[in-house]
Amino acid sequence: MSTIEQTAASFLEYMRAVKNASPHTVTNYGKDLEQFVTFLSPPEAAPPKLTKVSHHMVREFVGNLHENGLGKSSIARKLAALRSFFKYCVREGLLKENPARLVPTPKLPKRIPTVLSAEEMGGFLDQMAGTKSGTPGGKNKTAVRVFPLASGRGSGLRTMEDTLLLPRDRAILELLYAAGLRVSELTGLNLADMNEKERMLNVRGKGNKERIVPYGEKAAEALRKYWPVREGLLRECEEKAQRGSVNAVFLNYRGRRLTQRSIGRIVKKCVRLVNVNWDLHPHSLRHAFATHLLADGADLRAIQELLGHQSLSTTQKYTHASIRQLMDIYDKSHPHA
Repeated sequence: MSTIEQTAASFLEYMRAVKNASPHTVTNYGKDLEQFVTFLSPPEAAPPKLTKVSHHMVREFVGNLHENGLGKSSIARKLAALRSFFKYCVREGLLKENPARLVPTPKLPKRIPTVLSAEEMGGFLDQMAGTKSGTPGGKNKTAVRVFPLASGRGSGLRTMEDTLLLPRDRAILELLYAAGLRVSELTGLNLADMNEKERMLNVRGKGNKERIVPYGEKAAEALRKYWPVREGLLRECEEKAQRGSVNAVFLNYRGRRLTQRSIGRIVKKCVRLVNVNWDLHPHSLRHAFATHLLADGADLRAIQELLGHQSLSTTQKYTHASIRQLMDIYDKSHPHA
């Protein structure tokens, strides 16, 4: 009979090979299951058999996490890992029922994402492009705020590489906002995924599911300015470049595919460069993409498709952000608010 550890190893391989879960998810699920097994194992004793794990054991584990001060969102994630694991065990005929199914998930506070206005986002991106005026295109366009570039210490441009890579950084920001990409989707983009003529991306999202996403002219212009920089990176770093990096859209100064962590640092650097006091991160641009589409009348299901959300309820959180912005405008503008 398989031990819990052996079954957990089979489950993680199933998540990786069959469910196409991200390496991040597989790693976290592995840590969560290991923590659960450790909790069930008395000192210097083997953990109980898989068939002996009960609903009460799972509840005690969750209670122990609470007592140790773990946050509700982290507890919810660990409980989700256990539910998935035991569901797998039931499907494989190793258990008759899922002992974690009826354990209640901690109630999480509803978090409405903070979203920059279209004018703020436009001003930020235009400043990264080096423009000195508002949105081009005629008098019917809304003027955008343009921020002064920071200089000297704290500007974010610490090295010559930072300065030379500004076209790349601008292309990253434009594409995150233009296509509403997750960071993992952006770093995973290859040249073969891009149709520059039609301005379309073939994006691989969660679970390796593919979708087609369009992007606009400003992102296309930023990419055109980035391509010579990319060619230079590959040329200068040909010997150091990893295999496969030659296909990656976005490269670091060593000619290698950018990591998700690097994208976060780049966004923070651009915020310092433009000299605004914003808590901006890569996912903020995805939030802005969805909220601004919704505010301009886009259908919620179309936004769901563009974002690659499996459930419409995930997309609906952007309606709350839009309503909150409307209320802010009302409170500031209405004479009897």
